[in-house]
Amino acid sequence: MKTITALLLLLIMSIGNINGIDTESYHFVEHLLRMGGPQGPQIFEDGVIFTAPSSYRRVGVAFAHEGFAKVHWFRKLVMPEDNMTALERGKKEKEPTYLDSGIQFHAYTVPPELKELEYRMIIDGLWTIDPENPVCRVDAAGLAHSILSIPPGKKTPSTFDAPSGSLFFRYTGASGEVITVAGSFNGWDPFMYELKERTAGEYALVLPLPPGTYYYVFFHRGQRILDPNNHNRAYTRDGKIASKAVIQ
Repeated sequence: MKTITALLLLLIMSIGNINGIDTESYHFVEHLLRMGGPQGPQIFEDGVIFTAPSSYRRVGVAFAHEGFAKVHWFRKLVMPEDNMTALERGKKEKEPTYLDSGIQFHAYTVPPELKELEYRMIIDGLWTIDPENPVCRVDAAGLAHSILSIPPGKKTPSTFDAPSGSLFFRYTGASGEVITVAGSFNGWDPFMYELKERTAGEYALVLPLPPGTYYYVFFHRGQRILDPNNHNRAYTRDGKIASKAVIQ
């Protein structure tokens, strides 16, 4: 199955927090597919992706800076079986058959003040260190905690880094693509506003707008994509998730 086909057909079971990393974006899905299996924690945008084998019944992660009081549960990643493969095997299912990718994951947005993540995992009901991360530290009580250093990063331009009375839309991807933005400011027309490629793979658009609250998404090859540089999100009237921005 070609990568682009896998991206279009990918199904991530359950709905996650709308105020975190966009787990349905082209870049996130592509990153997971390239991993090929569970690995140590991966830095992604302004967060971290934790992975584990899908053979575990249930996996969660809890962090020291949250007092280990909240467990962030992993989600399984599955993909529909290729239709031709099903026909060749003589299957006649009316509903698609889903294949286990071998991965379950959690994408965590790291608070900007943290220099490292100290965490423990729950695997099938047992507290443990991260088996995919060899770096750990033992506390005063003799419990081992997994440790992940967060590299310093430059500030990513956000939707609000624009002249007063406007929004700055920024998208990073492959060069030579067509990226558009649509939202409550243009009746969700996916063709009206196209971002311009300023440098290779860097697209941008400054759109003057009157004061108010706006909801929007990017469009790339027909796919709706939340703004990875703006973690303010909300459900629209039609039940879909969109990025949210306010002009005072």
